[in-house]
Amino acid sequence: MSNIETIVIVGAGQAGASAILELRGNKYEGKIILVGDETHLPYERPPLSKDVILKPEDTKIEILSEQKLADLNIDVIRGNGVVKINAEDHNVVLKNGDVIAYDKLLLATGGAARRLPTFDALGKHVYTLRNLEDSQALVPVLQLGRRLILIGGGVIGLELASSARYKECEVTVIEMGPMVMGRCSPQILSEFLLEQHRAKGVDVRLSTSIAACRLDGEEVVVTLAGGEELRADAVVYGIGIVPNAQLAVDAGLDVDVAVKVNENCQTSNADIYAAGDVATQIRDCGNHRRVETWENANLQAGIFARHVMGVEHPKANPAWFWTDQLDINFQFVGDMAAAQWLVRGEMDVAKGADNSFVMYGVTDGQIVAGITVNAAKEMRHLKKMISKNTAFEAEKHLDLAQDLRKIA
Repeated sequence: MSNIETIVIVGAGQAGASAILELRGNKYEGKIILVGDETHLPYERPPLSKDVILKPEDTKIEILSEQKLADLNIDVIRGNGVVKINAEDHNVVLKNGDVIAYDKLLLATGGAARRLPTFDALGKHVYTLRNLEDSQALVPVLQLGRRLILIGGGVIGLELASSARYKECEVTVIEMGPMVMGRCSPQILSEFLLEQHRAKGVDVRLSTSIAACRLDGEEVVVTLAGGEELRADAVVYGIGIVPNAQLAVDAGLDVDVAVKVNENCQTSNADIYAAGDVATQIRDCGNHRRVETWENANLQAGIFARHVMGVEHPKANPAWFWTDQLDINFQFVGDMAAAQWLVRGEMDVAKGADNSFVMYGVTDGQIVAGITVNAAKEMRHLKKMISKNTAFEAEKHLDLAQDLRKIA
């Protein structure tokens, strides 16, 4: 630890900011240089599809202010990202040609929106949502009576659908798969989400492919595979991300889709680490897995910081994330591919935002996952059950008279 003098963090997002807080919180006194492509200081991304659009004047998303960064003695480079890593020489090259030496390097470069070139070619009225500028650009778009087509029925698509309906837009969601949130939600909850959105006037098209798109004056015309034409004032697409791993590829690091890291978040070069959406980490099962969550970015940043300092760090937790849609808070933890799902409480589409229930994911008699719907205080108990390999007992776990805190 004593010979580590300079840590360079490439990427000024959630993972990069968390790494700074972990390093200084664990009394690292060396030099830290934060390098970001964006001109903004580090900010939270979950509000981009919600509060930044709905309440732009009242929403604060900054993680680290200029004063806080100064207090932590961080050198910050903004709007001048890294273009090359010289791993053998232990330095990075910036866009303007400056060279910065490092002892340890953290790649926290996140990901970019997966592109739909046919829509990008239209040049206007087509949007994606990945950064603050994207979100701000949507504020004047989501207005009363505007017709909006959302391509992709994942978390971002449904959160945007919720925000657009709040703004009284006409909303159509086009999803190629048979489910909404199909990558990260069990079918039973996906069906509940689908009915909630449809009940609020969202036209959700499942198992639907797009054949073509064009501009007709100020309208975007989307032609479906069956020949139906949909017209809109704007299209927003969200079909996943592509990890920003090119720096790692060029540096000769081990990369699949993302940068492969071990349990300590080290890449194939022991002095280079990766965390967040750009990293695919080895798990207890022996396979590498990438997790796109706010919590995972924080966790991996903490693993990096503590490993660099020789401090014991926790193992990766079961994946946890949340989404807010239509005034309903959904939280997910664990293996969403659990063999069986059981509901504690009443699951009633008609109750809308008044719903409140818990779901257990059970495989081989063991609780391996959990979901809370407007019941966030129960999430920590579900996490505890999963970590303890708790056996599911219907008469106990489904009984509303039982306090989850006492049976976890």
